[in-house]
Amino acid sequence: MDRKQRYILWFKETGIKDIPLVGGKNASLGEMFQHLIKKGVAIPNGFSVTAHAYQYFLRETGLRSKIKVILSGLNTGSIKNLQERGHRVRQEILKAKFPKDLEDEIVAAYRELCTVYETHDVDVAVRSSATAEDLPDASFAGQQESYLNIRGDYALLDACKKCVASLFTDRAISYRTDKGFNHFDVALSMSVQKMVRSDRAASGVMFSIDTESGFRDVVLINASYGLGEYIVKGEVNPDEYYVFKPLLKGSYKPIIGKTLGSKERKLIYAEGGNKPTKDRTVSEHDRRRFAITDEEAMQLARWAVLIERHYKKPMDMEWAKDGVSGKLFIVQARPETVVSRRDVTVLEEYKLGQRGKVLAEGAAVGAKIGSGSANIIEHISEIGKFKQGEVLVTEMTDPDWEPIMKKAAAIVTNEGGRTCHAAIVSRELGIPCIVGTGTGTHAVKRGEKVTVSCAEGATGFVYRGQLKFSVKKTDLKDFKLPKKVKIMMNVGDPSSAFADSFIPNEGVGLAREELIINNSIKIHPLALVHFTTLKDHHAKRQIDELTAGYADKEEYYIDKLSQGMARIAAAFYPKDVIMRLADFRSNEYSELIGGRQFEPVTERNPMIGWRGASRYYAKEYLPAFLMELKAIKRVRDTMGLKNLKVMVPFCRTVAEGEQVLGLMGKHGLKRGVGGLEVYVMCEIPSNVILAEEFAKIFDGFSIGSNDLTQLTLGVDRDSELVSHIYDENNDAVKRLISQVIATAKKKKRKIGICGQAPSDFPEFAKFLVREGIDSISLNPDTVVKTSVAINKMSGAST
Repeated sequence: MDRKQRYILWFKETGIKDIPLVGGKNASLGEMFQHLIKKGVAIPNGFSVTAHAYQYFLRETGLRSKIKVILSGLNTGSIKNLQERGHRVRQEILKAKFPKDLEDEIVAAYRELCTVYETHDVDVAVRSSATAEDLPDASFAGQQESYLNIRGDYALLDACKKCVASLFTDRAISYRTDKGFNHFDVALSMSVQKMVRSDRAASGVMFSIDTESGFRDVVLINASYGLGEYIVKGEVNPDEYYVFKPLLKGSYKPIIGKTLGSKERKLIYAEGGNKPTKDRTVSEHDRRRFAITDEEAMQLARWAVLIERHYKKPMDMEWAKDGVSGKLFIVQARPETVVSRRDVTVLEEYKLGQRGKVLAEGAAVGAKIGSGSANIIEHISEIGKFKQGEVLVTEMTDPDWEPIMKKAAAIVTNEGGRTCHAAIVSRELGIPCIVGTGTGTHAVKRGEKVTVSCAEGATGFVYRGQLKFSVKKTDLKDFKLPKKVKIMMNVGDPSSAFADSFIPNEGVGLAREELIINNSIKIHPLALVHFTTLKDHHAKRQIDELTAGYADKEEYYIDKLSQGMARIAAAFYPKDVIMRLADFRSNEYSELIGGRQFEPVTERNPMIGWRGASRYYAKEYLPAFLMELKAIKRVRDTMGLKNLKVMVPFCRTVAEGEQVLGLMGKHGLKRGVGGLEVYVMCEIPSNVILAEEFAKIFDGFSIGSNDLTQLTLGVDRDSELVSHIYDENNDAVKRLISQVIATAKKKKRKIGICGQAPSDFPEFAKFLVREGIDSISLNPDTVVKTSVAINKMSGAST
């Protein structure tokens, strides 16, 4: 029989060219089953009930003409009109019977699948696959339903019927209408696939691209317990992994990000009863550990790379772990159709002009800002109350909510991770969205004005009031970096590193550990080393909460610090990333959780006190410094990010520098071994005066113009009383900078600047170029402006 006339096609018989026959989802399953199983990707077997079978069903039952009549004159702008018509269509479909010959073929194929798996009534997932699904300009992902743990002939036929009806859910009707698709140009196929017993283990979603920035060198993996529907629908806050693709080969283990999710609920098999699945609460013990192992995350990432390479485009995949066999499987794959199609030649920056009271916070989706009146919608039955331009605040969304999501100025959900339904749809619509707030529907009042900001890194904030914000667009198509000097960047927050990497640059001249510690770790390192003797009981409770998932408190610090470093190093790989060792002052360290017990209270001027190099070899602080070294070693040796370099701050004497370098070498970070370069900050006059001696033990200098100005002019840069004297353009400061540049050149050492001055003053940047500096490290938002100014200099143009 002609394939186009068949009711059943097995996965092994179909490929990506068969979308007209079996829809996008099933064509992709068949493509992987044929080509990727032999490369080691595990995919459960199954078959498709074809689009031809669907058309035959509509024609033989007269449903096509009935549906046309019901949907004529549809108004998708009216929620009530849409709901009434959608309900009538679905009822007509559910009342109809499959033709006998079609019914027999579906049952026969199911019986054959039972034989393959040597089970009388094999458990299957029945999913719909639309023939317009996953086209580059129309993502139909999630528009139709899935039915899990289906067993037996009758249950299978019933699930297939419900799949057909789901092509005419309110959201699917609205989506097709708004995208300009004729309802009958879109046909439906169904996949019948052996279930993976993830109800006894874990499942999730992964992307071969960062879903926020569009950075293509990572795999993003979400994981939670039980069947995968809860992650897709945003009903749980899952664990999150980032794996760096370029270093997946060989012995490296490049997991550059790992965040524990709350995972409070799971969907599992139901034994008997009318429903095939049931909801269960996850135990406190399981919530506080990761749902999969690091090795399993690595395996999934390798499969993601194989799948992406086969399709030659970024992919969106669903995976599951079988709790009986312990094996991993890929159960779906489709092209990623939103961030991979963004125009990266136009840099768009949203910036808050003011801040207000924070009402709620969660994971930021996108990098935009939106504001309006908050409308708290607690149930799908209330969506008719939602108005254009309001901020949608709800527990979670699913595809039924899409008719109102496109009207929203912003979206806030209590539940969900970065790959949940709300996140996916808001990216497609270009709407700022914050997921997993936990408290959004309680913290925000119905009708109050709010601002939803996703422009401040990985965490999104809901502020009270409609705050002012600006949008700056920069066209990078014709932009060129200067040739006379390397333009590098100052990067602190790892969550912004992927996005920052799209700005033209030649690496990172200053990566700040302090922001990683402040934002990701939050705990004083010595409070983790001496946790059992910590006197502050409130701090102890906070530490226990933050270190959930880690049996070893010190490992928490090393792991989180290494991941923050690695994310920045990966974002700019293989360019140099110069990581400055932690440079908190004692008053700043004391503000970390548990910090007051370990910091001096007598320092009158912490700015010139116990900071920088003098901390690292001090016996009181040494255990904390050794954790820092372990984190750097993990990034370079375990993850393979050898582009990470080290910089020693506030090094007052050459002897101090030698002590720090000796400690580093003793603990596996010897300068020159494995390409490790170690720089010193030039921020104290002694660094300039003794530059020749410092050049003997370090690979180069990075001028810290902030502290150099302070210590040259004798001005406390934190004091408002003498702030009028503080001036990087002062001749004394500039003469010291000229002197150290000349010495570095003479001694053939690299020299750059990472201080604030060239970011704030283009004229200062021009002065540095004239003096012959090797690199200028700028704040990301000043790279274009300062580069243009340098390019305009005589003899410095490109």
